[in-house]
Amino acid sequence: MRRYVTILLIIVITITALGCHKETEQDNIKKVITDIQTAAQEKDIKKIIDHLANTYNDPQGYNHETIKGLLIAYFLQYPTISAYITNLEISIDDKSAKAVFQTVLTSGNKTGSMSDVIPQTLGVYDFDVSLKKESNGWKVTSAKWEQAGNDEHGGGR
Repeated sequence: MRRYVTILLIIVITITALGCHKETEQDNIKKVITDIQTAAQEKDIKKIIDHLANTYNDPQGYNHETIKGLLIAYFLQYPTISAYITNLEISIDDKSAKAVFQTVLTSGNKTGSMSDVIPQTLGVYDFDVSLKKESNGWKVTSAKWEQAGNDEHGGGR
């Protein structure tokens, strides 16, 4: 019996040791991106804005305040939104980082018909997101997005 208890303790300690994983900066940045994804699907503007730096400014002309208007308009236009992130690549340079990925956006209507089952594709977008590490975690300082395949080379990312 003592032998079984010893073996069981060794197994539990091994599993616990393997399960202890310290989050890396890359994990933290991925969490910011996926938190924004979840907040967008929940249409939670405050949660999205909480992940933006106060100095947020993007090439499309939006800043920390004006991006709210874009989100409100988009959320009012589409009753449900789903976002699927693919090809997430993160690079970190000390206190700044870049996340490059594609997002597939879909929407659905609540009409009660069979067409509700198949979501409407809103598009595939290439994102290039800049972040900086602040005292309370990573914050998005800028985001550039465009419909996939619409770059000057005609081939997406």
